[in-house]
Amino acid sequence: MDSIKSKIKRRLQTFIELDVNGLRTHILSVFLQVQKTTVDELHQSINSKFEISRSAVASMVGYIYSKLGILRSYKESYKTPIVYSLKEEYADLLRTELESKNGQVTGI
Repeated sequence: MDSIKSKIKRRLQTFIELDVNGLRTHILSVFLQVQKTTVDELHQSINSKFEISRSAVASMVGYIYSKLGILRSYKESYKTPIVYSLKEEYADLLRTELESKNGQVTGI
């Protein structure tokens, strides 16, 4: 189990290091602060700070979900949007990595 966490930690560090405009850390900090969110809700909260398309937000959430593995998804029915939430076991790891980059967790 530790090897999985260490791989995720390395991927998360690389993901954060490649953040040139603060968008990636902002999205990750939103997941730390909210219990669950959809792509549309996330886009609305990010759009006030960054000019970004909904599809770009969806793409980044999909990357975080599939490659980093720190999110879980849930879809109640085929008509409802997918709800994403941060896995509890990675909350401390994410908080630590964001703090080490910024000195503190960025707010919404």
